[in-house]
Amino acid sequence: MKNLPAGVCVIEAPCKINLHLKVGEKRPDGFHDIESLFVSLSLADTLRFECSGNPGECRLETDWEMPQGEVSGVPLSDKNNLVMKAVSLFRERTGMESALNIRLCKRIPPGAGLGGGSSDAASSLLALNYLAGSPLSEEELGEMAAVLGSDVSFFLSGGAAFVSGRGELVKPVKTLENLWVVLVKPAFSSDTSGAFRLLDELRASFGSEMRFSPNNAEGLIKALAKEPETWPFYNDFLPVFPDAIQSLLDLLKEKGASFASLSGSGSCCFGVFKAKKAAEEAVLDFTRSGTFAKLTFFLAHRAIPVVE
Repeated sequence: MKNLPAGVCVIEAPCKINLHLKVGEKRPDGFHDIESLFVSLSLADTLRFECSGNPGECRLETDWEMPQGEVSGVPLSDKNNLVMKAVSLFRERTGMESALNIRLCKRIPPGAGLGGGSSDAASSLLALNYLAGSPLSEEELGEMAAVLGSDVSFFLSGGAAFVSGRGELVKPVKTLENLWVVLVKPAFSSDTSGAFRLLDELRASFGSEMRFSPNNAEGLIKALAKEPETWPFYNDFLPVFPDAIQSLLDLLKEKGASFASLSGSGSCCFGVFKAKKAAEEAVLDFTRSGTFAKLTFFLAHRAIPVVE
């Protein structure tokens, strides 16, 4: 595949939360098996792809739409980030040579367990495939997503899903409606590999008391259809974090959340609210205290490329 006609494609890259997350033992390949309920949210990064320049070139510029304290020490303009890896893998699989100018507008906090980098990678694959005239099938895109990262596969479909394996096995489920989500991120971030290491160490010290026991997927999916205050969901990373996380969860409950938990390997917490007014007031209260907080809601579909 040679150069593409000049064109511009814009696509959103929504974040996700884990309503439920159980982590298995470390596998021979270094990954952990998981069982999780993923749901995508309206808070999203935006990627703009423009086909222009000299063949083979790729330039990435990043704009940050969040407090500067949330982005310190997180470089995204080098060739090791997932957007550039997605471009490189797509070129390798399709032979696409067209130059690309990419602008990434970041709104999802890094180190939060919200899947921002994975979502950026998945949306990059979708946008590139669209610009190239859809040379790759859904199955081929899925194979590439699994190569790029454990959470990338989910973002190719979005919405809500039961996710297992190391994150590459995605079973879509019905998306939640008429609920609001408040995201609250403490001042510190979480390193994913470090969080897994701490969880392994904690389990080793406690022995069988903290070992992984599989859940019934159908039971979890059925529970999702019930009122959020009855949800039996839990995140295995909670014992890894300091008391500050539990304090945030308690505050979310005090402010009206029907359910509150940690997302992914942290450090972002979330509360699920039935009333929008209570959710808005919670965001104002957290923001006034200097804590990063956002009001968002569940999405029912994946990101869709749009020609500009």
